Amino acid sequence: MSGLAEARRIVVKVGSALLVAADGAADSHWLHAFVSDVARLRARGQQVLVVSSGAVALGRKRLALSRRALTMPEKQAAAAAGQSALMRAWEEAFEPHGLTCAQVLLTRDDTEVRRRWLNARATVDTLLSLGVIPVINENDTVVTEEIRYGDNDRLAARVAQMIGADVLVLLSDVDGLYTADPRRDAGAEHIARVRRLTPEIEAMAGGANARAGVGTGGMATKLAAAKIASAAGCATVITIGHRPSPLAALEAGERATVIEASTTPAAAYKAWIAGSLAPAGALVVDDGAAAAVRKGRSLLAAGVRRIEGRFDKGDAVVILDEAGIEIARGLVRYEAEDAARICGLKSAAIEPALGYTAGPMVHADDLALGRLPDPG
Repeated sequence: MSGLAEARRIVVKVGSALLVAADGAADSHWLHAFVSDVARLRARGQQVLVVSSGAVALGRKRLALSRRALTMPEKQAAAAAGQSALMRAWEEAFEPHGLTCAQVLLTRDDTEVRRRWLNARATVDTLLSLGVIPVINENDTVVTEEIRYGDNDRLAARVAQMIGADVLVLLSDVDGLYTADPRRDAGAEHIARVRRLTPEIEAMAGGANARAGVGTGGMATKLAAAKIASAAGCATVITIGHRPSPLAALEAGERATVIEASTTPAAAYKAWIAGSLAPAGALVVDDGAAAAVRKGRSLLAAGVRRIEGRFDKGDAVVILDEAGIEIARGLVRYEAEDAARICGLKSAAIEPALGYTAGPMVHADDLALGRLPDPG
């Protein structure tokens, strides 16, 4: 079982070898079949994000660059020329289904620097809430070696982590992970399910397996991506993408490797807030707000008594009760100065006071409860 039918959010990584035909143009036949597959998932209420390679390959043709390896400036020029062609191909494929897609270009900092991560997540969440299908690619026109993902398998895993996806599908030219190279070893066994990515499993991606898979990274990068996704509560599926409808084939039981998540997306996100972020300040709350937060509810400005420290929107803060006991940590939606101005205000009074509203002081989704004190 791939888990695809039960997933709320699905990220699908599509490589250049699938998107670009032998003549260097977009493969419209494959694209239209794949988009029909995506439309089927959307029709049953699932949200789908596509991480798409192909801009450099399409731009190479438009700029008449030779087949030799490109320099970084040439690659960036090809990406600039090819990105519009890539999006036009996606738009033409989605349009007959009445679906709208939107281009999202990211660098590694956008998913690893917290404030940029929060901005990127908010944009993608908004697109999904509007029924739009984000088509995500690395921003090759401005990226440097220091802020590259290195491959779109890793980008897809970071996107899955960022938006709390349930399943990451890596479309490849192999049907999953094998114990050895099946092209050379008749005794090689296909691994249908991986419950935990042990060093022994990761070692299977070496050797001939390292050359399996589309793009530049091969199987090793797919397992590295799966490791990121698993820790974020997202299962990973590696399957053949050259079929006209690879997602339908996956659901029909075609061979694939499923790498299970080690937690849930919500639990992984809460753990990140609780243990990975240094708090920049504190919010001291009254008894009513403290009781609401302990029940996992959002922290409203009306329940905040005072602000401690200096913090920006999106920073981690400690939430303290009036006795100074930590009850939770969370990501605050206002900078310290604005937060101080709305302490004690009802929600309806925030916009008149600030000229804008960002909702609760800390949303329930961005709260991680602290350990309660021992009784007595």
